[in-house]
Amino acid sequence: MIVSMMQVLIEIPESFSIKDKRQVVNSIKETTIRKFRLSCAEVDLQDSLRFAQLGLALVSNSAEFGEKVMQKALAEIETGYPLRLHSWEIHSECFSQ
Repeated sequence: MIVSMMQVLIEIPESFSIKDKRQVVNSIKETTIRKFRLSCAEVDLQDSLRFAQLGLALVSNSAEFGEKVMQKALAEIETGYPLRLHSWEIHSECFSQ
């Protein structure tokens, strides 16, 4: 079993309240879950008005496949929302018995 993971730090410059930020973050979460079948959660910076840290994960049988899906999700996040990507990291781990 291969688990591919991505951590993304984003800035939402047009966010002036937690409500503004939540609208963007929730939209990203819904899109990545629906379109890419990923698990997605805001994992840090919940109280920040402009910054969010998201964690995404996918279980598959191929690291190449998982990382390709993560790259596509990252491109969707970068181009589909009014935000700036500050950092991201994609990693796959193999779990076996």
